[in-house]
Amino acid sequence: MLKELRKLLEPFGIANLFTDDWGAYHRVPLAPNHFVGKRNTQRIERKHLTWRTRIKRLARKTICFSKCEVMHDTVIGLFINRYEFGLEI
Repeated sequence: MLKELRKLLEPFGIANLFTDDWGAYHRVPLAPNHFVGKRNTQRIERKHLTWRTRIKRLARKTICFSKCEVMHDTVIGLFINRYEFGLEI
């Protein structure tokens, strides 16, 4: 599964893998560009918290939840364009 994820991220130029010191990561052989530490994982966890707070569709027990995957992808894509890149679409 990790190999599949790495293949998906390769076209975007994402080469580094940051994890915390969770025991499951020690059982999986990871690439030499794997870094363990709280500094970088804290950044991504903060971003995920912001997304969950601002995009109610990511929280299952809300009235905004939709079972349609296309709607999820559209709403999340629009949010990323606006929040990350400042683009109004």
